[in-house]
Amino acid sequence: MSDATNKSEPLADGRLPSSSMRSYALLTPHLKELYMGFYKATYGKSLIDLKTKEFIAIAAALTSGCKGCLEGHLKKAKREGATSAEIAEVIAIPLGVNAATIVDRSDIANFHLGGLFEKPEGS
Repeated sequence: MSDATNKSEPLADGRLPSSSMRSYALLTPHLKELYMGFYKATYGKSLIDLKTKEFIAIAAALTSGCKGCLEGHLKKAKREGATSAEIAEVIAIPLGVNAATIVDRSDIANFHLGGLFEKPEGS
C-alpha cells in the first residue's frame, strides 16, 4: 500500500480519526510543556476524587465542543469506575444548562427589545 492509501479516511464531520492526528502539533515545545504541567496539576492530589473530575471534564468538553476531549474523558471516567447511568446523569447537567442558556438569551433579547413578544399562548 502506498502512503496515500494507508492514511485514514476523514470522519463524517471532517476530522481525521485520533490515531491519524498528532496532538499539540502546533504548539512549541515550551508551550506544550506549560500546558501539560497545568493539565497534570489539575489532576494532582486534591479534595475532588478522579471520577468526579472526569465528570466535570465531560461536562466541560460537551459545552466547549471538544470532541477529542470528550472521548478521552469518557475513557478516563470508565477507568475510574463510572457507569452508563452515571454518564447519562452527567450529560443531563450540561444539556439542561445549555437549554437554560437559550431561554436566558431569548428572554434578555426580548427584554432589550422592549418586550416585543408577549408570553406564548397557553403559558
